[in-house]
Amino acid sequence: MADQQPRRQFMQTVGAASAGVMAAGYTATARGYAANETIHVGAIGTGGRCRQLLGTLGEIPGVKIVAVCDIWDDNLQKGRALADPKAATTKDYHELLARKDIDAVVIGTPDHWHVPITIDACKAGKDVYVEKPLTHDLSEGPPVIAAQNEYKRIVQVGMQQRSMPHLIEANKIIRSGELGEIRKVHLTWNRNSPRAQKKNYGIDPKSVDWKRFLGNAPQQPYDEYRFRHWRWFWDFGGGIFTDLMVHYVDVAHWFLGLDHPQMATSIGDHFMAQDVWQTPDTVQTLMRYPGQDLQVYFEGTFVNARNAAMMEYMGTNATLYCDRGRYEIHPEHNRKIKYRELVLGSGSRGKDFYETPNGRLLHLTNWLECIRTRKTPNAPAEAGVSAASAAHMANLALRGGKVQHWAET
Repeated sequence: MADQQPRRQFMQTVGAASAGVMAAGYTATARGYAANETIHVGAIGTGGRCRQLLGTLGEIPGVKIVAVCDIWDDNLQKGRALADPKAATTKDYHELLARKDIDAVVIGTPDHWHVPITIDACKAGKDVYVEKPLTHDLSEGPPVIAAQNEYKRIVQVGMQQRSMPHLIEANKIIRSGELGEIRKVHLTWNRNSPRAQKKNYGIDPKSVDWKRFLGNAPQQPYDEYRFRHWRWFWDFGGGIFTDLMVHYVDVAHWFLGLDHPQMATSIGDHFMAQDVWQTPDTVQTLMRYPGQDLQVYFEGTFVNARNAAMMEYMGTNATLYCDRGRYEIHPEHNRKIKYRELVLGSGSRGKDFYETPNGRLLHLTNWLECIRTRKTPNAPAEAGVSAASAAHMANLALRGGKVQHWAET
């Protein structure tokens, strides 16, 4: 059994640091935010994920949700319930961005709206927390980075692993060279979930501004299933690669100093979602990176949860296993390295979520701290573009039925 004393010391240090950040209240000045004043936040796209973020923001001192925006009446009402009692509501995000009393925005829309709204928010002088994947297409990367930098905004992409303390520690282990040469990286996100079953949601079409929902997507008739399950349709999302792989391929990029794949080859199948989803419910991709003697492999499915959600960094001396609640070091045979672990989350290995560490709280806290100090957040636009590029390469290979090379994009 692993020694629990290092874990206790580790958690005490992290807890003290988080408490210190959350206890401070700030608001805007020319160089940051002054003490004891409040950051005013607007929320755009108040579906389930955004409401989780709003609930967490409500736990952090010095923050007030002053406006909410969504194109569906139901989401608008639910978002409004998490905001300040006097919060404004609108179905037009431009109206929200035009408000002078808003310092920052949280964007929880479908993927195809992430970059247009982020760019508009930066132009409007708002700092941004935007859910992953940042981009819906490779072409969106350069303009969103340019907007962040030109308008000097704090943009945090919702890849919360970068704020998890055990993964910050794991990054140091990778960079120390203790594992030897990293030659293979295995990433997984596997679930056993019959989520492709169609049902009648009974949504009144009049309660949805379908034209605003479509945005830059091709015109098409209102479809309540696509509206509720947009992640699995190419016009609005990118399937498992953009929804799930992005989280862990971002960690691989962070740990190993990677940017975008040089090539990718992928396969995908509809074992559960035939004639329901456009994107496959079971996928695999293998990627190479420029100048790297390295293979990065991802597998994801909704039909079997055996490998769950985890990462393995396979070195010549040892393998580093990580998930959202732990890391473990597994030595190769006849190496002097000893097995060790740091376990913060309770429950089985490879769970989608753990109560500890609370990545949502830590990542939002980092964003707010950087709004106050104007320092670079843990997951700026550059990181979001980089991680999404791997997912887009994987999807291009999948949809084209060929090995996709970066030079051809």
